[in-house]
Amino acid sequence: MKPATNGIPSLPEEAMYDEKSTVVQLDQPSVASPHTETPDPAGADMKRRTLPTAAAAVAALSLLLTACGGSDDDSNEDDKITGANSPKPSPSPSETAAARPEIKLPDGAKNVFEGWETGDPKKDAVLADSAASVDSVDEAILRGSTDTEALDFYNSGNALMSSMEYIKGYLDKGHAWAGTTRYFDQNVSFRDDGAAVVIYCSDESDSYITNADTGKPIEDSSGGASAYVLYNTRLEKDAENIWRTVNVVSTRGAKQCEE
Repeated sequence: MKPATNGIPSLPEEAMYDEKSTVVQLDQPSVASPHTETPDPAGADMKRRTLPTAAAAVAALSLLLTACGGSDDDSNEDDKITGANSPKPSPSPSETAAARPEIKLPDGAKNVFEGWETGDPKKDAVLADSAASVDSVDEAILRGSTDTEALDFYNSGNALMSSMEYIKGYLDKGHAWAGTTRYFDQNVSFRDDGAAVVIYCSDESDSYITNADTGKPIEDSSGGASAYVLYNTRLEKDAENIWRTVNVVSTRGAKQCEE
């Protein structure tokens, strides 16, 4: 995702990343009014990841935080699920992984996911679909349409609704983006309800808003603390083994993400 052209609520500045529990902790939860211009710390109109409206953001954050009581230990996960110790039948065709739609960003725009392969098959499956969720939103922006195969394939619920609003903010202003955004320091954990929580950072220093028709830069979005964003996302696996992103919250200018 690149510098956003419409204001979308994010986590307050008090948000802190707790590596041990892999959750975002808030001292005083609060959310900005939706769809209002909110200046960034450095004064630049930076990019923003998809976020819900004010009411939905609170609900999304609640889902993320209340789920964090679950264990991150995969080895005991089956013991906590009713019937998990019973013999498991072979998966039916409907339970096998669905074919992922191809996502291709145009030349000049690139998302780089650094170290998003852990060697753990379960975590890597989550990370692959999480990265595809990010790319699916950018593909819609750069194609100038929300009618893409990947957008509602990798996103659902609050995440899909807020993605639509986020993309619309670009399209209504005739904006796109160019450059490179890095995604790094990812952390995956699993909850008792079967969901996954992925927390990661992004560095937007080398990406910027452009005029969708001419491709010319509209404003510089490089440098400064506001180029760093911390994301807290919740993903749920469906019957086709797709890890769909269902909620996203973020904080801009996250010191935890500065390198």
